[in-house]
Amino acid sequence: QLQASGGGLVQAGGSLRLSCTASGRTFSNYAMGWFRQAPGKEREFVAAVSRSGTMTKYPDSVKGRFTVSRDNARNTLHLQMNSLKPEDTAVYYCVRYNAASMAYDYWGQGTLVTVSS
Repeated sequence: QLQASGGGLVQAGGSLRLSCTASGRTFSNYAMGWFRQAPGKEREFVAAVSRSGTMTKYPDSVKGRFTVSRDNARNTLHLQMNSLKPEDTAVYYCVRYNAASMAYDYWGQGTLVTVSS
C-alpha cells in the first residue's frame, strides 16, 4: 500500500515536500515514481528514482525545481518541490515501477497540491 501526504496550498515560488509511505518489506526492490494529474488534463510523469536511489529522472517541466529521493530503511519516498508555479497544481501520486512488466503497476492515493498565483 502506498500513501502519499504533504500536499497543500502554497503561493507561487514556494516549496512543498511530498512523502509517500509504503507498507510491506519489498519497497527497496522497486524503482518508484511520482506522477501528477491536473483537472481536465492527462496524467503526467514527474520524477523517477532507482531502487537504490542513486539514479533519478525528470521531465523538462520540473527539472531543476523538483528532487526525488527515497529512504529504504523507512520505506519512504519523497518529492521536494521548489519554485512552485501555478501550473504545478495537480493531484500527485506515488507509483511503483515493476521492472518485470516494465510498467508502473501500483498507484497510491494522491495528495493535492495547489499553487496560487
